[in-house]
Amino acid sequence: MRVVFMGTPDFAVPTLARLAQDGHDIVAVYTRAPAKAGRGMSLRPSPVHALADTLGVPVLTPATLRTPEAAETFAAHRADVAVVVAYGMLLPQAILDAPKHGCLNLHGSLLPRWRGAAPIQRAVMAGDAESGVGVMRMEAGLDTGPVALEARLPIAPGMTAGALHDALMPVGADLMAQALARLDAGTLTFTPQPEDGVVYAHKITNDEARINWSKPATEVANRINGLSPFPGAFFEVDLGKGPERVKVLRAIPAAGAGEAGTLRDAEGIVACGDGAVRLLELRRAGKGGSASGAEFVRGARLTPGARLG
Repeated sequence: MRVVFMGTPDFAVPTLARLAQDGHDIVAVYTRAPAKAGRGMSLRPSPVHALADTLGVPVLTPATLRTPEAAETFAAHRADVAVVVAYGMLLPQAILDAPKHGCLNLHGSLLPRWRGAAPIQRAVMAGDAESGVGVMRMEAGLDTGPVALEARLPIAPGMTAGALHDALMPVGADLMAQALARLDAGTLTFTPQPEDGVVYAHKITNDEARINWSKPATEVANRINGLSPFPGAFFEVDLGKGPERVKVLRAIPAAGAGEAGTLRDAEGIVACGDGAVRLLELRRAGKGGSASGAEFVRGARLTPGARLG
């Protein structure tokens, strides 16, 4: 099939690779423009852009799709279908209507739960027992289109958003490959999303990252894991040179009690408003590697009763 692929981050890379491997004619790749990154702040192409260059596929990085010129360029691809995976830009109706079979989106949740920008993080933060990916036909509304295929994946205790993200990538690539095979055979069918159970996955903001130890332990652990690896939940503690920020990358609820935010033992158990959490992986500001809870406590020379702010 003639495919226009639209995606930007790592999450989209396996799907593009799989469609190329399956022999589809990728006539163009749309992605976000290169952004400044690294110590030298040099322009760096998106992961999808880098793969497209390797595949020899033309890459377009328009700042907007809401112009007659953008619509004309898109229509000129004469695509059978557009495949959209975490592109990062809303598609106007002229773009949605251009491909013969419309636009198919790979979304990182079990719709209608977690429509929107951060479905994987929000599922972990909410303590959901499972997540998944789905292929839907795009409409003008935000993730409102009918769903063709879904794949489910359990969220294990202590699983981070990063781990769930990585587990869903190959599952999503396989699901989209199945969808295009059925579309080509004329057997792909769609089911409207139910009206009940709609939840929005709003974009993660930095002000959500400071750990509130007064919350119940399960909620604290879920937030830590849901914000890992980015932006990373954090607390501040004085390690001898004034307050220092420490990111917590993984945690689980644990037995314990005490004043919220106080260290309970040398293994990295911290009291919460109800119960306690065990800090499994931490990273100090400006440090390259991470440490276990026990390694951090020992290295920071903290003693039980120390307050983590």
